Order: sequence, then structure tokens, then C-alpha cells
Amino acid sequence: MKEFVHELSTVWASGVLYAATPVGKSIASLVLGILSIVSPYIGILFGIIAIILSAISLKEIRTRYEEGRGLAIAGLICGIVGTLIYTLLILLFLFALFAFNEIDSGNIIHFSTNNI
Repeated sequence: MKEFVHELSTVWASGVLYAATPVGKSIASLVLGILSIVSPYIGILFGIIAIILSAISLKEIRTRYEEGRGLAIAGLICGIVGTLIYTLLILLFLFALFAFNEIDSGNIIHFSTNNI
């Protein structure tokens, strides 16, 4: 049984036996992707970094036959969701800021009750 588990955890590529371990970048992209959703204010930065790391990790997984593809895809999805959430919040904030600023700076005519 131990030999069977060992065979499942290795990858045979181009005549060389490699140990299949998850790429560290895919784990980091998942962590940053989750942080991009739950952390306020800097979530957009975490999301961008998670997207970049997961793209690099997916490329390395394809070329080196390593594991961690699911982690990288989950990090990519979480990074995209976190980035979209905070981008929409920033756009909504800017829209509200400009909309309410236009209302406040409108031409208001003040009538005086003092006729003197």
C-alpha cells in the first residue's frame, strides 16, 4: 500500500521521475486571493498580486508537470472576485462623491426677508 501511495505522488515526465509537489506560488495565490475578498481597503492590491501569482503558477505547472493546479485556479478566481468587488466599490464611491458634490454646489438663490 505504501508503494502505491508513493506511485501516486510522483510524475513521470520525459524519462525522469519527479516528485509532484504543489508549487509555492499557487498556495500564495490562494492565500492572497482569499485575503483580497476579506480585507478592506488593500484587497484590490492583494487581488492583483493573486492574479499575477496564479498565472505564473499555472504556467510553471504546465511546463514542469507539478501539482497545485486546483490551488492556482482557486487563487485566480478569488483574486478576480476580490479585485472586482473593490473596483466596483471604488467606482461607486467616486460616482456618489461626484453626484453629491454637484448637488451641493448648485446655484441656490437666497431670498432676504429684510427689505431695508
